[in-house]
Amino acid sequence: MTRTTALFQRIVAALAIALALAGCYADSEARGSALPPEAVATLQLIARGGPYPYRKDGTVFQNREGRLPAQPRGYYREFTVPTPGSRDRGARRIVTGGDPPAVYYYTEDHYRSFRRIEPAP
Repeated sequence: MTRTTALFQRIVAALAIALALAGCYADSEARGSALPPEAVATLQLIARGGPYPYRKDGTVFQNREGRLPAQPRGYYREFTVPTPGSRDRGARRIVTGGDPPAVYYYTEDHYRSFRRIEPAP
């Protein structure tokens, strides 16, 4: 990891904490179930259109596991949710559907399970 990437991740984490405290995003399946602050920061990056700290962010998620509703190839995109202390991308992701995104999913276990999330009203 470059020094710039590490600094960027620290800034994103700090912003994420502030956004989480402000309640900018909520879990649509269980209101009040908080996302990690890094996920909130990733959602903000998605809303702004980047820039993304990882090369694979924004690439097509193929839904090979079939755990998300079936859609045409290219419908889903994946974005990394940084994991504090991890030396790589870690297991956490946000997967969006549509262009612009109409649905958002969060996985903390590298696609074994997903929960739908949405911007809070």
